[in-house]
Amino acid sequence: MIFFQLMRFGIVGTTAAIVHFGIVIGLVELGLMQPLVANVVAFIIAFQVSYWGHRRWTFKGTTARHRVALIRLLIVAMTNLMLNQTLFFIALKVIGMPYIAALFVALAIFPLVTFVFGKFWVFR
Repeated sequence: MIFFQLMRFGIVGTTAAIVHFGIVIGLVELGLMQPLVANVVAFIIAFQVSYWGHRRWTFKGTTARHRVALIRLLIVAMTNLMLNQTLFFIALKVIGMPYIAALFVALAIFPLVTFVFGKFWVFR
């Protein structure tokens, strides 16, 4: 069961990451926002993909009430966003990486943490 949950988690997470990545690139390349601001906007939209995908598919047997699970996942996601944004800032401003490479690194770091909290706290 855990194997299939991890597979579903990976599919939902990858989908949310693609949405996140695409929004950042679109906003930056169209000249609408700077990368760090676009990252926050993309997070807000990708969070919806993540929550609903995990709620309805990854952890579909959950008995967690919607308002409890949503708040808990938002806490996990906001913590991840703060860490992601910090890493993104360091990669951009301190290391000087191109924003696409920095975003890829920032998005790749925290998924396993999200799975563990999702399984054992958010959707338990």
